[in-house]
Amino acid sequence: MEVKIGVQYAPRELVLESNQSPAEVETAVTDAINGGDKHVLSLVDDKGRRVIVPVGKIAYVEIAEASPRPVGFSAAR
Repeated sequence: MEVKIGVQYAPRELVLESNQSPAEVETAVTDAINGGDKHVLSLVDDKGRRVIVPVGKIAYVEIAEASPRPVGFSAAR
């Protein structure tokens, strides 16, 4: 699934693909905002890399199911 994190004063959002469920990501975000994990949001992407963002700098978090990407060319008619 895809997670987009908007960070204050950053020109681009952070985008990562995660193997976690939407509920697990939502729980991690809620726990971080409520003071768990010492006020940082920590997520792991599908390649095992960890992304850590200070909660005070998060503008928004968008959680979406990953859509399959088409391979090759397609002709729209």
